[in-house]
Amino acid sequence: MTVQDIQSFVAGDWLAPDSSARDIRDAVTGEVIARAGRAQVDAGAMIDHALTVGAPALRAMTFHDRARMLKALALYLQEHKQVLYDLSFSTGATQKDHLIDVDGGIGTMLVIASKGRREMPDGHVYLDGGVEQLSRKGSFVGQHVCTPLQGVAVHINAFNFPVWGMLEKLAPTLLAGVPAIVKPATTTCYVTEACVRLMLESGILPNGTIQLVTGGLGDLLDHLGPQDVVSFTGSADTAHTLRSAPNLLRNSVRFVAEQDSLNASILGPDALPGTPEFDLFVKEVHREMTTKAGQKCTAIRRIIAPQAQVDAVIAAVSDRLRDTVIGDPRDPATRMGALVSDGQRRDVLAKCATLSTEAERVFGDPDAFDLRGADAAKGAFLPPMLYHCADPDAASHVHDTEAFGPVATVMGYRDLSHAVSLVNRGAGSLVASVITHDPEVAREVVMGAGAYHGRLYFNNSDSMAEATGHGSPLPHMVHGGPGRAGGGEELGGVRGVLHYMQRTAVQGSPDILKAVTGEWVPGAATTQGPAHPFRRSFDEVQIGETLHTAEREVTLDDIEHFAQFTGDTFYAHMDEDAAKRNPFFPGRVAHGYLLLSFAAGLFVDPDEGPVLANTGLDSLRFQKPVSAGDRIKVQLTVKKKTRRTDSYGEVRWHVILRNHDDEPVAEYELLTMNAYSEPH
Repeated sequence: MTVQDIQSFVAGDWLAPDSSARDIRDAVTGEVIARAGRAQVDAGAMIDHALTVGAPALRAMTFHDRARMLKALALYLQEHKQVLYDLSFSTGATQKDHLIDVDGGIGTMLVIASKGRREMPDGHVYLDGGVEQLSRKGSFVGQHVCTPLQGVAVHINAFNFPVWGMLEKLAPTLLAGVPAIVKPATTTCYVTEACVRLMLESGILPNGTIQLVTGGLGDLLDHLGPQDVVSFTGSADTAHTLRSAPNLLRNSVRFVAEQDSLNASILGPDALPGTPEFDLFVKEVHREMTTKAGQKCTAIRRIIAPQAQVDAVIAAVSDRLRDTVIGDPRDPATRMGALVSDGQRRDVLAKCATLSTEAERVFGDPDAFDLRGADAAKGAFLPPMLYHCADPDAASHVHDTEAFGPVATVMGYRDLSHAVSLVNRGAGSLVASVITHDPEVAREVVMGAGAYHGRLYFNNSDSMAEATGHGSPLPHMVHGGPGRAGGGEELGGVRGVLHYMQRTAVQGSPDILKAVTGEWVPGAATTQGPAHPFRRSFDEVQIGETLHTAEREVTLDDIEHFAQFTGDTFYAHMDEDAAKRNPFFPGRVAHGYLLLSFAAGLFVDPDEGPVLANTGLDSLRFQKPVSAGDRIKVQLTVKKKTRRTDSYGEVRWHVILRNHDDEPVAEYELLTMNAYSEPH
C-alpha cells in the first residue's frame, strides 16, 4: 500500500518529512501507512509568521467576528468529516469512537463560538467584573479588563484524540485572538494533518492563524517569550520535562497542563444490586473501560464500591465485558478496537504487571481472547482487563500507576469517609464520579474530595437519561485537575478563552474607562441626541446618549389602584401603622414595580420605530422608598451596543430613577432589540 508523507505547515508552506522521519503503523494491521517528522523546524520563522501575519489579523477582529469565524469553520468541518472518519479507523478507533473525537471536536468549537457571541462583547476588550468605586465622589474608578496576549500559543496534543484534542484548544485560543502552532502526537498526526488541511482549504481562517508541526518540535520552546502560552496534554513525565525547560521558566511562559490521572468512580452506599443506580454504575464502568480501548484521559481507572458489593460489581462488570466484541474497528459489529500502537500495547502490559503486585486480575487474559476480523499477532489488540485490590489502604500502585488502556481496578470501602480518602489517594484527577440517589452523599463527597478533582460527576435514575457520562468533558465546564492531573484548566466556556488573555486592572476617571471598554460608566460624560433615542436606529444611537425625562408625582390613589389591580396588597403599601413599624419604611410606600411602570411611561416613545422589543431587565436595585407625594424622574443612557443578527442589535440602557431631591431611588439595566438603519 502507499505510504503517505505527513507534512508540516510552516510559515505558510507545506514541508515534507525528511530522512529522519518516523514510520507510522496501522493499529489494526501493523502495516506502515505513513511517515512524519523533520530533523529541524525553523522555529524563528514560525513564530515570526504567527506574530507578524496571524496575530494582527486576529486582533483586528472583534470577539464576535472571531466567534462567527469559528462557527463557520466548525460547519465546514461538519460537511467534510467523512475523510476524518475514514483515516481514524487506522488509529484503532471504532465509528462510535469517531463521534467522540471528530464530532465532539466540532461540537466543542460550536459551543465556544456560541459562548463568544452570547457572553463576550462585540469589541476588543473583555470586561472581568464590574466597575469598582475607588473614590468617594466617583471621579476615580477601576475595572479589570482582558486583552489578547501578543504572542503565540503552542499546543502539544496527545495521540488519543487527534481532532478533539486540537479543536478544544484551538477554539478558545482563536476566540481570544491568538495564533496557534499545533503539535500533534506523531502516532496519529495523519488525522490531525487532514483536519488542518480542511481548515486551510476552507479559506475561513486568516493567514498565519494556524501552523502545524508533525514530528518533533526541535528547539521551538527555546524561542518562546513571556507573551506566549504552551498548552500540553499527555503524560505527567513529559509535562514535567517540558515545563522545566529553562527558557520557559526564565520567561515565565504560561504552561497549561492536562495530564494522565487515576480517575475513579464511587458506587454510592445506597446503590444496591437491583437498583437503577447499580445498573447505571456498571454501564458507566463498562463504557469507560472500552471506549477508545480505554485510551482516554478521563477513563475510570479505580472502581470504588462498598465492601459488601465488591463481588456483585466484579460479576456484573465482567458479564458486560464478556459480551464486548473486540476486533477490526471498520466492522460495525465491533465494540472495541485496537490500541493506537504496539508500543502502547506493550506499555499497558508493563503497567498491568505492576498492578498485579497489589491486585488480582479477575477478568481478561491478554494471551487468550476472542478477536473478530483481525490478527492479534499484527494489530495492537488487548482485551478489557479487570483487577481486584483486596487491601487498597496498603496498596500504592493502584493509586499511582495508570495503565492507559482497557484496564480498571475494583476496590472496596468501609464507609463514605473511607471512599473519599481512597478517591483522593490518586493525588489529583481530572474527574471522579459518584452514582447515588442520596443528596447528602453527594454533598459529603464534594466537601471531602472537591479539592482533589477538576470535575465531580453525579448521576442517578433522575438524570441518567440525559447525563453525558463520566468520561465526557464538556466545553461549558472546566477540564483539568490539580496535582497529578497537571494543575491546569481548559474549556469552561469563556474561562478557557481567558488563558490566552492578560487581565489588567485599569484605573482612571469614568471617561477614561468608557474610552477603554467601549461601555458607558456612571459618571462619564453624556450627550443628548437630536431626537428621542427610541426614534434612532441601532447604528445612529451613540454610547453615552442620554434622555432626561420630566417628573411625575406618585399619589396615594396610584398606590391603591396598583395594589387592587395587581393583587399586591403587601402591608407596606396598604397599612400606615404596620409600614412605620418596619425599619425600612417611613410609612406606606409605592410598590417597586409601580415605579418601574411609571419609569417606562416617562421614557418610552410610543410610536412605531426602530425599537423592536424589550428583552430583559438586569441588576435591579431599589435604593430609597418613594412615598405618596414624592415626584420621580428618569435618566436613560445608552450603556452598550451589541450586534445580534443581520437585521437588529441589542442596546443595553442604564436607567436610574431619582426623586424630587435628586436622590436615586432605583437603578437597573434595560435591554432592547433595535433595528439597523440598513441590513448588515
